[in-house]
Amino acid sequence: MKNNRHDVRRTNLQSSSTGATGYIGGEGLYALYKAHPDWKFSVLVRNEEKGKPVQDAYPNINLVYGTLDDAQVIEDAAADADIVLHTADSSDHEVSARAIAKGILKGHDSSHPGYWIHISGTGILCWYDMDNERYGEPPLAEQAYNDLEGVGRLLSLPDTAFHRDIDKIVLEAAAIKPDVMKIAIVCPPTIFGVGRGPANTRSRQVPGLVEATLNKGFGPKIGTGTTEWDNVHVQDLSNLFVLLAENAALGSKSQPSEEEIWGPKAYFLAENGSHVWGEVADWAAQEAAKKGYIEKAETKSLDVKEAEDMLGFQALSWGLNSKGKARRAKKFLGWEPTGESLKDHMKELIDSEAKLMGKA
Repeated sequence: MKNNRHDVRRTNLQSSSTGATGYIGGEGLYALYKAHPDWKFSVLVRNEEKGKPVQDAYPNINLVYGTLDDAQVIEDAAADADIVLHTADSSDHEVSARAIAKGILKGHDSSHPGYWIHISGTGILCWYDMDNERYGEPPLAEQAYNDLEGVGRLLSLPDTAFHRDIDKIVLEAAAIKPDVMKIAIVCPPTIFGVGRGPANTRSRQVPGLVEATLNKGFGPKIGTGTTEWDNVHVQDLSNLFVLLAENAALGSKSQPSEEEIWGPKAYFLAENGSHVWGEVADWAAQEAAKKGYIEKAETKSLDVKEAEDMLGFQALSWGLNSKGKARRAKKFLGWEPTGESLKDHMKELIDSEAKLMGKA
C-alpha cells in the first residue's frame, strides 16, 4: 500500500522527536517538516545552546529542554504527541525508552492511540559473530535475515544481541495495551550520505573508515575483510520515517494491513544494498590515493583490539556480519529507495573527510 501524502486524516497533528541535533534525528525532522509543515513539532534538546540551530532552522517548532535521563520531561512530551520519533541513542538508552512508553500509555486511549517510531539498528544481527568471537569472516547462510516471512527470528533474537534489551522494552510495553500504543521498530544498517539536519550531518561507520584511511595511509580491514553489511542512504531512511508518520496520521482502523505496520510484527529492516567491508576499504584507499591524500592505494588488516581502540564499535563492526533484507516497508508502505550507492558516494566522502581533517 502506497500512501498519498496529501490525504492525511488528522489535522493539527502533534509530532514529538528526539535527536534533532544528531545525524539520524536531524535528517528525520527535516524530512517530516518538509513533507508536513502544517503539523506541530515538539523537539527534545539538551539546552538553549544546543537548541539554537534547530530553532533557527524551524522557527515554528516547540523546543523541550532536557536530557535523555529526564524521564518526566520525555514522558510528558510523549503523552501529548500523536507520533513520537525516537532517534537519540534510542537503541541503547533504557530511561528514555521507558519514559516514552509510560507517556504514550498515559496520554492516549484506544480511540486516540499514540504512535511510536523507534529506531534500533542492525548491529543486533551481529550477535552470532560477537558471541563466538568470529571476526573478519564471511557470513554464514543462517546469518541472513528478512523482516517479512522471517520476522519471527528478529523478534526472538538472544538477549546477548546488541540493542536487544531496548527492543524488548519497546515490544513488551506495547503488548500491555496494543490498541493504545502502536509501535514500529525501524532497524537501519550502515547509513551513509550527507544529512540535511541543522547540526550533525555526518554518519559514523564509513566516515570513520575513511578517517582511518587518511590517518593510517591505507584502507583498514579486519581479518580477511570478507564480512558483509547492508546499507541505506540517509535520505531513503528519512523517507521511510515520513511514510510511517503519514500512515499513523491516516489512522489504523480502516487499514487492512494495520497489524503489519504497527505492532509486534512491525519490525522494519531498512536496507537498500549491501557491501563487503574489505571492498569499502579498497574503495577508500583507491580514491584517497587518486586524490593524493595517501601515497599508495592499499589495504591492510588490523587486529580486533587495534580496530576497537581506534573507533570503538563502529570500527569493530567492520569485522562483523549484519545481513537483513528489507521487505516489509516495500510491501506495506510502498517504500522505494532512490539514493546513490555507497560506492558512488565514496568520491564525495573522501574529500569531505579530508577537509574536516585539514588535509584538503
